[in-house]
Amino acid sequence: MATPSKTAKNTPTLIQRPPVVVIMGHIDHGKSTLLDYIRKSNIVAGEAGGITQHVGAYQVEHITAEGKKSMLTFLDTPGHAAFCSIRERGAQAADVAILVVSAEDGVKPQTLEAYKNIKDQNLPFIVAINKVDKPNANVNKTKESLGEKEIYVEGWGGDVPCVEISALKGTGVSDLLDMIILVTEISDLKSNPVDPAGGVIIESERSSKSGISATLLIKNGTLTPGTFVVSGDAYAPVRFINNFKGEKILEGVAGMPVMILGWSKIPTCGLQFVTVSSKKEAEKISEENAQADKMKIAQAQKTLNETPLAMPATPITPGEAVPEVVTVPLIIKADVIGSIEGIKHELVKITHDKVRLKIVSEGLGEINENDVKVAIGDPHIIIIGFNAEPDKKAAAMIERAAVPINVKNFKIIYELIQYVQDIFTSKIPKQYIEEMLGRAKILAVFSKEKDRQVVGGKVQEGTLASGVEVRIIRRENEIGRGKIRELQSQKKRVDEVAIGFECGMMVEAKVEIAVGDKIEAVKTVEKI
Repeated sequence: MATPSKTAKNTPTLIQRPPVVVIMGHIDHGKSTLLDYIRKSNIVAGEAGGITQHVGAYQVEHITAEGKKSMLTFLDTPGHAAFCSIRERGAQAADVAILVVSAEDGVKPQTLEAYKNIKDQNLPFIVAINKVDKPNANVNKTKESLGEKEIYVEGWGGDVPCVEISALKGTGVSDLLDMIILVTEISDLKSNPVDPAGGVIIESERSSKSGISATLLIKNGTLTPGTFVVSGDAYAPVRFINNFKGEKILEGVAGMPVMILGWSKIPTCGLQFVTVSSKKEAEKISEENAQADKMKIAQAQKTLNETPLAMPATPITPGEAVPEVVTVPLIIKADVIGSIEGIKHELVKITHDKVRLKIVSEGLGEINENDVKVAIGDPHIIIIGFNAEPDKKAAAMIERAAVPINVKNFKIIYELIQYVQDIFTSKIPKQYIEEMLGRAKILAVFSKEKDRQVVGGKVQEGTLASGVEVRIIRRENEIGRGKIRELQSQKKRVDEVAIGFECGMMVEAKVEIAVGDKIEAVKTVEKI
């Protein structure tokens, strides 16, 4: 850690801290590959499906072209649409952003979403046009697509720094790191090393072996063992500190991501944390925060209750059937809180007026006995795990259950969402409508024997076919139904008669058909 200089009053002065860099962009545009090259280690291979599904925090040392050594902290955020809330959290914690855009694809939906997050946080940012080594790369077209979305880079009508890179081969990456340092030098990032550590919760998770842990990004001060960290209504003793590699370190300094174990409950990602000297103080602050949260919730509920509906409820006529809604109940377990956020972000998009998803419970860690017991109580419940297998006791209960329990575990989020979507779709009640195939006007009635009548008519619309169901219409009202048993045209038996032609037909119907009536051929089809 850099040693701060002293003033005349022996008060430490502020020191420069490493910038925190968030890498954002569309899925498959090369964010993790870029970080992989910077770190010289294989992160991408370890990610299920080749996409980043958590916020990772890493530190690297960069030597500029002038020989100056600088430490940089990187946040790697997911680009898949399901991880919108995680991207927002990464942007809130960062000092500068890199917006990665593929030179092959240009601006994509998550590119714009990432750009919105950057603008909302008022972050300085750099555009990195990646994959310039690819045969289909077109840098100028990419810059043009950026301009069309009002992202104006240097040389194209704007002042946003832009660096052309190949994350795979490393081309331009050193220039990009130099640009990060240049941009953040203007921001003049400072920290007071004697202050108690403060910063942001980046990620939290629960493990059956190590309990609740959280990744903290220190933005100011120094974190030392023997203190307590508090975030919201959760707190943890700092017994030891792990760096991003999982190595124990003596202290955590500003700009550094660290992991702390032993939290009283799962801290909320994106919240600020503070450091205090005693457990008593930590408990006091967490309790005050809990009470404040309860008051906010109560006030929000009160406001909701007092606010009139934007639209009046649809009145139900006495005796009218109330539409039934099918519920698909879910229990969701995941490895980290960010995964829960991503899953829920996507599940809210699955909607239908006759079916709804209901999250019975959600939590971190393995699928446990309680989850299985709840599912046994309602055989319709589906237990969804994301990197969360059943523990031994839960697995034994599932094996012995008299009624099969639907338990699925996934490693890739969009496979999980697709699975739920398929189940949801299968629960939508089928709706059927009648489709008119053709219409004919009755011009003559030739004979009637029991329910069978021979009539003549002219097809006015569509086509009549032998064997189809028909509606019998008199003065625009349906008076009965029947079936065409036989068709003749020009004294020949035919299978169908088209519009404009006259025909004879044998219709089986209980009502008596008269001249002037109309025959409508119909078929029942599923409403899409």
